Amino acid sequence: QVQLVESGGGLVQAGGSLRLSCTASTRTFSLYTMAWFRQAPGKEREFVAAATMSTRTTYGDSVKGRFTFSRDNAKNTVYLQMNSLKPEDTGLYYCAAGLAGPSTLRGAYIDWGQGTQVTVSS
Repeated sequence: QVQLVESGGGLVQAGGSLRLSCTASTRTFSLYTMAWFRQAPGKEREFVAAATMSTRTTYGDSVKGRFTFSRDNAKNTVYLQMNSLKPEDTGLYYCAAGLAGPSTLRGAYIDWGQGTQVTVSS
């Protein structure tokens, strides 16, 4: 089991930026597909971005061109740079790890963090 700890959430005005981080406790970090999901109140958990060490990143349609996923295997950490934030980006952002390839499906990921809250004011 991989323990995942997210950080970097907060309150930001529309048009602003935030960078989320997720650090994993595993010696085999490079083997994992890492992903970000988010969940707004009353809504389903939504795919944001995912990548293995060697594949291109896959992004959800609602964040393409605004969010950038990156990973630092030496630090067992993935990042989500979020620019041009909108009020509809508000939600609890979760980091996830899995052993399949990049997937937009929640079921493809076996370990989840506790989430970090992002709130975008208009």
